[in-house]
Amino acid sequence: MSSSVAVAGESGIAVVELIAERFRVLGEPTRIRLLDALREGPATVGELQRAVGSSQQNVSKHLTVLLRTGFVRRHREGGFSRYAIADESVFDLCEHVCGGVRRQLADLAALLQADAKP
Repeated sequence: MSSSVAVAGESGIAVVELIAERFRVLGEPTRIRLLDALREGPATVGELQRAVGSSQQNVSKHLTVLLRTGFVRRHREGGFSRYAIADESVFDLCEHVCGGVRRQLADLAALLQADAKP
């Protein structure tokens, strides 16, 4: 990454813990699918439920975690809530990770093709 975070001393330990918590939150596939669905724009729990193919209870549980860590925000509209991305930088992180995975998959595919040739 282009910038670094100073993590020395006791306050540095707290920063490292916050960073680790954000990575733990992103380590759950349903949360990644929810963030990807919200890339299209704000959505209700019901809309997100249909988008990710999960139960309303499960979607709500994961949105609560994403809300707590600041990745999403909630706006109440009448009897329902609409969720939206609060921290667009999450997509930069995802693009870095996805790019690395794509490169690894391309390398693996090239190796498999080379092995398959007579």
